[in-house]
Amino acid sequence: MERAELIRLLRGTGCAVERSGGVFLCDPQGSPLERAQAERVISQAAVVAGEAGAGWLAVRTGGSSGGVKFARHDERTLAAAVAGFCTHFGLARVNAVNVLPVHHVSGLLAAVRCTATGGEHMAWDWKRLEAGEVPVMRAGPDGWVISLVPTQLQRLLARPDTRDWLARFRLIFVGGGPLWPDLAAAAATAGLRVSISYGMTETAAMVAALTPEEFIAGDRSCGRALPHARVDVASDGVVRIDGESVFRGYWPETRRAGPFETEDLGRMDGQGRLHLLGRRDAMIISGGKKIAAADVEAALRASGEFCDVAVIGVPDPEWGERVVACYPAAAARAPDLARAVAALAPAQRPKRFVPLAVWPRNAQGKINRAELRQRVLDFPV
Repeated sequence: MERAELIRLLRGTGCAVERSGGVFLCDPQGSPLERAQAERVISQAAVVAGEAGAGWLAVRTGGSSGGVKFARHDERTLAAAVAGFCTHFGLARVNAVNVLPVHHVSGLLAAVRCTATGGEHMAWDWKRLEAGEVPVMRAGPDGWVISLVPTQLQRLLARPDTRDWLARFRLIFVGGGPLWPDLAAAAATAGLRVSISYGMTETAAMVAALTPEEFIAGDRSCGRALPHARVDVASDGVVRIDGESVFRGYWPETRRAGPFETEDLGRMDGQGRLHLLGRRDAMIISGGKKIAAADVEAALRASGEFCDVAVIGVPDPEWGERVVACYPAAAARAPDLARAVAALAPAQRPKRFVPLAVWPRNAQGKINRAELRQRVLDFPV
């Protein structure tokens, strides 16, 4: 994809802010705080220097940790991501239904893949889809793809009409959070061609992905690295990524040296497939014990007592941190807490369960853990 073509696509999104030679993708419906944070970063914009204006496209990231940053990309990083994606899945032409916002990297890459390969890009409002209003997809040999976060997949599986609609897709990418076992089993039982994928803003979306055939056979890893990426796990368990799609640095930096070290913990199996073990910034240290929030969340979900749940650590004068589980207060019934924690080791069991009237998931389905922690600290004991 040429730079001029990519800029035309970006201008058509309604999310692009052009400043001093850079293009910034911003959430037009973001909160006043987010907009102010973004504007502070954009105000540092200077004319893009360096190798042929490398890194002129700034894609917003970092919101789930409480701040706003922009990862610098350009037509070359995105072209590498598209080429690796098409090779990995054997696609010459990409047709996508896109329910993710284009200022988010997954929504952006859905549009870029379609444009770069001459495919059809169909933007569709998530609320309409959740209510059962599905778009009509033109039949063809290339088929269609869609990207979802786990909670979106869960809601579409709950309705027979949207479940049947999902069964028409050639590929259903699921990322942005862990796919819990019950949900994976339900998707497999429904015969959905799911691809568990792994990537982030800094890598121009997915860099590892499972094939639908592997998923149907029972594999629940994130699959192997796509051809354009190199994914490994350091000795401390941190996932590292290198390759042509990796960002140039955070704005206003102009250079990034070496592999990108993520905040994710993982392992590689003997077949070169990536297994995620949680996030190192979600690790809770309580009484000297390391407790992975993702493990506690998985067990609480598996109990069937929660429609949604998130686990965080909050300061504790005796233990350093204590484990707290949060869930939406609007749940249909109160959870049976004794049953919910039955599969957890004593150190893993939450010391508090907090029902929250406002559930802080963003448009991509990710929990804003900074906001969650503040709500817990403000919650009356």
